[in-house]
Amino acid sequence: MLFALRQLTAVVFPFTNLLMPNYLIAQLNEIDPLRCPCGFTRRAFASPENSVASVHQVDIQEDAQTHYHKRMTEIYIVLEGQGEIELDGQLFPAKPLTAIMIKPGCRHRAVGKLKILNIAVPTFNPADEWFD
Repeated sequence: MLFALRQLTAVVFPFTNLLMPNYLIAQLNEIDPLRCPCGFTRRAFASPENSVASVHQVDIQEDAQTHYHKRMTEIYIVLEGQGEIELDGQLFPAKPLTAIMIKPGCRHRAVGKLKILNIAVPTFNPADEWFD
């Protein structure tokens, strides 16, 4: 039998001197949902010590509120449901496995009942959620 040796690589976070592993794992269905302009979200990796990216499972219950971000790019991947994504006033069909990249400044919202995976780059910051 062959055995693989796994080496734990760790990083020291600046200003803390804490030794932390260089990976994070989240179980999205175990994260408490929060209310958001789109419905309900479960946000993973959205913490002050992580500025790279966060992942959100979003349950869009009804037509979402149009909003935009000044810094953040979002990538939506539709997991369930059918509806539309409104991007700068134009509607596009959305169904399972549709992927949409939304750049900073693009006014956007989802229309219909959808479950999406949202990858936010950099990490989601509630102060970067803007409404007209």
